[in-house]
Amino acid sequence: MTRFFQFGLDHPAYPVRVLNEREARAGAGLLLLLAGVAFMKAWFLGDFSLTRVAVVAFFIDFTIRVLVNPTYAPSLVLGRIFVRHQKPDYVGAPQKRFAWSIGLALAAAMMVLVVFNDVRGPLVLLVCLLCITFLFFEAAFGICIGCTIYNLFNREKAQLCPGGACEIHRREDVQRLVPGQLAVLAASVLIVGVVALQLPPATARGVRSADSAAEAERCRVPAFAIAIGHEQKWKLHNNCP
Repeated sequence: MTRFFQFGLDHPAYPVRVLNEREARAGAGLLLLLAGVAFMKAWFLGDFSLTRVAVVAFFIDFTIRVLVNPTYAPSLVLGRIFVRHQKPDYVGAPQKRFAWSIGLALAAAMMVLVVFNDVRGPLVLLVCLLCITFLFFEAAFGICIGCTIYNLFNREKAQLCPGGACEIHRREDVQRLVPGQLAVLAASVLIVGVVALQLPPATARGVRSADSAAEAERCRVPAFAIAIGHEQKWKLHNNCP
């Protein structure tokens, strides 16, 4: 039976306590979504209100993960709901605790800066971007950056890493890259870059005379947008003055 204060599951098939990597990645994805929206709002609008909400959510989540029991952390509970029909992928718990301790330290620093002292600006955005980077690598690629750092400070190296990354093994054919793949990748990036440079600014496309009756009719704000207080946003999204 799992105790309330416990980190990881004792599994008879493994030498160390384990966690379900599928839940961890799902939880990282959910936190990434929250952090990403908060970061964009702060970056583009200078509005840090959602950042404060995100910081409190992160601090609660990582405090429960590290100091109580990760199975009760809100993001991992939601993650379990989403992946409950998938076969568990067990990974070592010790390195995860180290990695999530880094997350807790960052969340605590953000609590002091953002929540208690209302600090804004580049430092807050930099810490937020660091958290997003950690979460993105875990959610998208199954790469735990904190687990890699764990190996630098511990004699006993991490065991049971996602995808067997801790074990030395030869790459199979399906994992190898060939020159043609790299050439297509480089060409695709080049084409997208060239197209992006050639495109006019978004606000310059389809601009019409503001005095024309057709333009006035096109930019008539619908009643639903006015009712929900979305009038200015509707004009912005529809390229209207």
